[in-house]
Amino acid sequence: MSFIQEFKAFALRGSLVDLAIGVIIGAAFGKIVNSLVNDIIMPPIGVLLGGVDFSSLAISIHPATLTNPAVLIKYGAFINTVVDFSIVAFIIFMVIKGMNKLLPPPVVEAITMDCPECLMPIPIKAKKCGHCQTKF
Repeated sequence: MSFIQEFKAFALRGSLVDLAIGVIIGAAFGKIVNSLVNDIIMPPIGVLLGGVDFSSLAISIHPATLTNPAVLIKYGAFINTVVDFSIVAFIIFMVIKGMNKLLPPPVVEAITMDCPECLMPIPIKAKKCGHCQTKF
């Protein structure tokens, strides 16, 4: 098989294409959530807290000079990012919870059984109980 054919087989595998689509949709979803937080959720919260603009909240460590900008700890932007993360985490939780309800429960195969004589768990493929030496 040539290099081009191998690459084509790799690139067109279902799981790789699904992953690429998931990354693209995730990036777009991140932009939507970022806009939701910055443009819709945080402004009313700022008004309720006395007209605070969270994106501009910062602590100055070093003032600006003619050659260097101010050094700031932008805790307002951090608050916005934490709210972004919380919304994304909650939505992902709800999606996974919904998907789990749609999927059947996984089939779990037994790997042990109880010995009929001593009731101790033994491997399912055992020919003899290791506890009481009962043969099967």
